[in-house]
Amino acid sequence: MAADAVSPAQLVVPVNEEGRRTFRLQQLATANGVSHARAHDAMSDVLATLDLCRLIYQRSPELWQRFVRFSNKATVADFVEAEDGVVLTEFFGGQAYHSPVVCIGSDPDQANGRLCLSLNEDVGRLAAMSDPELQVHLTQKPSPIRRFRINAAPTLTAFFDAPEHMLEGGAIGDIEDWARRVKADIGLRTRLVAAYIAAREPYALSPHIEERIYNGFPGPADEARIAAFHDARWEDRFAIVQGMEDERLRWFGLRLIYFEARSVLPEPARLEVERYLTDQMTGDGSGCLTIDQAMAETGRILGEAVGPDDLLMHYRTYLQDRRARLEAYRAKLVA
Repeated sequence: MAADAVSPAQLVVPVNEEGRRTFRLQQLATANGVSHARAHDAMSDVLATLDLCRLIYQRSPELWQRFVRFSNKATVADFVEAEDGVVLTEFFGGQAYHSPVVCIGSDPDQANGRLCLSLNEDVGRLAAMSDPELQVHLTQKPSPIRRFRINAAPTLTAFFDAPEHMLEGGAIGDIEDWARRVKADIGLRTRLVAAYIAAREPYALSPHIEERIYNGFPGPADEARIAAFHDARWEDRFAIVQGMEDERLRWFGLRLIYFEARSVLPEPARLEVERYLTDQMTGDGSGCLTIDQAMAETGRILGEAVGPDDLLMHYRTYLQDRRARLEAYRAKLVA
């Protein structure tokens, strides 16, 4: 998609039955003479993708080198800092959208995030707004603030490399002047970042540990504890887990011990894990699949089945037994 957006002549993009251009691997491979005999087979998909990459490399080595260059997050960070402005290309619904932007700062909530201002905005009008007015203005859709991650190989183009269609008909000289004005106005950039963060919807942290695995990386001390955990005997792992600074690691460590060697857990820790797991299995369904949800889905599939399904019947019996044991266990906890 990036190759087509930046240099459309490099690949043939087919049209689907609905008359829309499609980037589905099987159709794209066929349109470009690439062999892809077993669609959705993992190795076949990899080989077809590799051949498409080779086509881009062969037809435009400079374009390919640019992709390689921006796969390095340090290079991306240096590029957006050094340039007065760039064209940011984003993809929604298979369509490329180009925006001339200027980087106004880092995202305070994400070390790899960068915030940019669209240069289609009237910079003088923005500068004249009060902070509350800025907040309201930045919540409009699409937002004048564009966000990208420097570690996600973004599609960026320097102004001097950008064809006219990327600049939406704007005069390159005016766009560069606006970019330099914003870049030089530290006060405006600070106000824009603060207004955007204040207006942004707060990110609700999930109560379920499994849905928080991407909320940051472990610190160096916890990384050392992870290595020690895997090298230690089961009897010694509980003490290591207790020292984890990251709550997620502590819970995953406890559960590993519970499933593999629960006899080494002190009773309070064992009960803590069991309460957590039973709450998940009998909860509201916002996290993992609950027993009741599994029962309902099994009943629905059995009801739609043409004939008897012994496997599902056995599974339903298992779920019924599991629910009875859960209810008995929870009753004992209450007592």
